[in-house]
Amino acid sequence: MTSRDTAMPVSAAVAPDRLALVDLLDRVLATGVVISGEVTLSIADVDLVTISLRALVSSVGTLSEDAPP
Repeated sequence: MTSRDTAMPVSAAVAPDRLALVDLLDRVLATGVVISGEVTLSIADVDLVTISLRALVSSVGTLSEDAPP
């Protein structure tokens, strides 16, 4: 057997990375994730603008399961 015979095809080498990303996305949509952040624009140590962000990333099915009837 030569090293050429044992080499993995390119598509097989890429597949685990895509599979991991799909699994991660499936888990995030199944459980939900809250993303929060804050940005402050200031000049000379004077806060001019503050932006706060909160985002919920989830699937509709997960949200409807947790909703009260």
